[in-house]
Amino acid sequence: MEKIENAIQDFYADDFAWCFGCGRLNEEGYHFRTGWDGEKTVTYYEPLEKHMAIPGFVYGGLIASFVDCHGTGSCALALYRNNGHEPGDDAEVPRFVTASLNVNYLKPTPQGKLLKAVGMVEEIHPKKWKVNVEVFADDVLCATGEVVGVVMPATFTGN
Repeated sequence: MEKIENAIQDFYADDFAWCFGCGRLNEEGYHFRTGWDGEKTVTYYEPLEKHMAIPGFVYGGLIASFVDCHGTGSCALALYRNNGHEPGDDAEVPRFVTASLNVNYLKPTPQGKLLKAVGMVEEIHPKKWKVNVEVFADDVLCATGEVVGVVMPATFTGN
C-alpha cells in the first residue's frame, strides 16, 4: 500500500487529532493521511470488508468521509505551504473544518482495491479554501467531490 510520509494529520495538535476519518488519536478511526504529490494532494486507503455496501462494493459513507477528510487535510497543507511551511516544520499546523461537502458517485467502488484521493486546491479567501477531489480505485475514477474548508473557528477551541 502507498504510504504518505509526513502527512499533515501527523502534525495536528493533540486536541484536534480525534476525527474519526483522519485523527491519529482515534483508535477506531480510518486514519486517513494526506500529503503532497507535486502540486496536488493525495491520500490512500484500503477499505476493510466491514466497509461494505453490498458484497464486492464499498459503502458510500466511507467514500464521503474519504473525500471530506482529504479535502480538509488538503486545505491545511495548502495554507501551511502558503505560509512558507511544509509538514515537519516546527510551525503550528492550521486545522480546518468542513463548510461544504459535495460528492458525486460515478461508478460503484469495488472492495479490495486501494483507493486514492487526488486533490487540486484553490484559495477562495485567506481562511477559506476549496479542494476538487477525484477518488480512484486502482486506476478507475469512481467518485468526484468538492470540499470547502474553513480555518477552525476559535469557538471550537474555547478561545
